[in-house]
Amino acid sequence: MNFILVDFPETKQNLLPLTYFRPVGELICGIMTLKQKWEYFLQEKTSYLTENYLQEKFLVNYTDKNIYINASIFPDKDLINSILKLKEGEKLVKNNMVIAFNYKDLSLKDLPNIKLNEIEYQKSIDGIFNLYDIFTKNAQQLKSDFEIYTATKTSKKISKTNIIIGENPVFLEEGANVEASIINTQDGAVYIGKNAKILEGSMLRGPLAILENSVVKMGAKIYGGTTIGKNCKVGGEVKEVVFLGNSNKGHDGYLGDSVIGKWCNLGADTNNSNLKNNYSNVKLWNFSKQDFVDTGLQFCGLIMGDHSKCGIATMFNTGTVVGVSSNIFGYDFQPKFFPSFKWGNAQKMTDYRFDKAKEVAKAVMKRRNINFEGVEERLFDEVYRKAKRNG
Repeated sequence: MNFILVDFPETKQNLLPLTYFRPVGELICGIMTLKQKWEYFLQEKTSYLTENYLQEKFLVNYTDKNIYINASIFPDKDLINSILKLKEGEKLVKNNMVIAFNYKDLSLKDLPNIKLNEIEYQKSIDGIFNLYDIFTKNAQQLKSDFEIYTATKTSKKISKTNIIIGENPVFLEEGANVEASIINTQDGAVYIGKNAKILEGSMLRGPLAILENSVVKMGAKIYGGTTIGKNCKVGGEVKEVVFLGNSNKGHDGYLGDSVIGKWCNLGADTNNSNLKNNYSNVKLWNFSKQDFVDTGLQFCGLIMGDHSKCGIATMFNTGTVVGVSSNIFGYDFQPKFFPSFKWGNAQKMTDYRFDKAKEVAKAVMKRRNINFEGVEERLFDEVYRKAKRNG
């Protein structure tokens, strides 16, 4: 059987700006991406059915027997068993949400028109359906992913210069280095990826994942519910934040209840608010509705799209959404929605010259030995056209 992860348009739109540069299955929650979770439970490789402009980089593979799966859902054994029982022409649903279906090859535009026999799934499901789900559900996913990710591995021994509090494990991959730090595992395990470095004086609380080649700067305070993706540099105070990868918050400043895309940089002493002074629910910009929507959360910080940057001492208000490839600076609180490909601040916001935005993206990616010319440049061009329509 061939398994294809589907980006249902409504969900993908709901997860902008984080899904401009990637399918939903590439989002991290816990230690693994959604795609990695599905491939673990299926014990098979998957491919993507997504928007046309993404398909060059994220390929789709068809065979004569295809199972299409809603990429935004967290898999488990019971769900997998029900999916594998689907016959051709059947779909598994939960409260009108499509979980999976068995069908011949098709395109996204065909989705609304195909006729399938519905089977209602009797158990509960969970997944990433809103931007804030990524950080609110991260702690639980860290715990479940840790058991999966480390089940067949042996941890490297941790240096005796560290202070370990709690009975849950600290797991170090090969090449990971931790010295003179305090690690508290009372609320969950701590995973430190291959060649990651935790510099002296850092204070870490589980559940926590610091992925491959990332660096936690000296004296950092990293609270539980945080995932630092690959190739990041993170310092200061961080609480319940997911860094998708290749991004830096290298200096002091507070960041909480937030998601940071790839290729972002937060200047020294950047801070965000994650709680309103009147303790009311936080509203967050929604690209589908083109309006602010009540999250139902008291704690909600910053969502920053790929390639965006901010200058030193930037202040982000509670529930701020920043689009892709924007450059933000200034002394006052920034607007709660900062569109894509913009330059400036709350007082003056102008278009970010596209040629300059591409130059920066090329330079930043070159530092990680990624060639911008070719598929990456074409993807950047398409995202620019799409983002200018959506904001």
